[in-house]
Amino acid sequence: MNAIILAGSTKEDKLPDKAFVKINEKYMVSYVIEALRGCDKIDKIAVVGDPEKLKKVAGIDVIIEQADNIMDNVLKGVEPFKNDKRVLILTCDIPMLTKEAVCDFIEKSEATGADLCYPIVRKEDNLKKFPEAKRTYARVKEGVFTGGNIFYVNPGIIDRLIKDAKQFIAYRKKPWKLGKLLGGKILFLFLIGRLSISHIEKKAQELFNIKGKAIISKYPEIGNDVDKEEDVVMATKYLSQK
Repeated sequence: MNAIILAGSTKEDKLPDKAFVKINEKYMVSYVIEALRGCDKIDKIAVVGDPEKLKKVAGIDVIIEQADNIMDNVLKGVEPFKNDKRVLILTCDIPMLTKEAVCDFIEKSEATGADLCYPIVRKEDNLKKFPEAKRTYARVKEGVFTGGNIFYVNPGIIDRLIKDAKQFIAYRKKPWKLGKLLGGKILFLFLIGRLSISHIEKKAQELFNIKGKAIISKYPEIGNDVDKEEDVVMATKYLSQK
């Protein structure tokens, strides 16, 4: 399958031009490319960003000029692959990503037959691997989880999802607001500690007429994004030890 890395820079970024921030003398986006290249399930790699800067980065098959915001970058990134059955969309700021994490996520996603799959990682797994990481967590019936920065998606659903997806992305680190967006029943179940992953999946199907699945990943590297200076310090320390 083909992969699309979102490496565009926006005004909201706390870490400007983060795709080209150097960690141990290597561009951040290069770590993500290497992880994808290491997984034999990946064919072409497209990167959405600044074309002139991306020319300096090895391992890219398709360079796509960035738009002004993340959702337009998704649309532009998917365009060359709109006839694919599924594509992988991921951000450029997960330099700890490994080939094992990529392959595992793809394999589990393929087995679901879903239109959209999103990885979640247990809090205890994340803290065991990255005790210094500051993440947003949400509690559901199955445990406490944080989200990933990678999507397995059917390109055919992108256009009709784009409007609502903007709201979900805006609220992705605000569980309370995300719960309100999902509706009163979901919010109530969340408040009393009875909200399950299947409840959320069913609600997504109702809202968007798609089959969506949460994939529990044992690889915390799939979600520890580097978007602040303190994250760069943590990533530098971790990647120096590999």
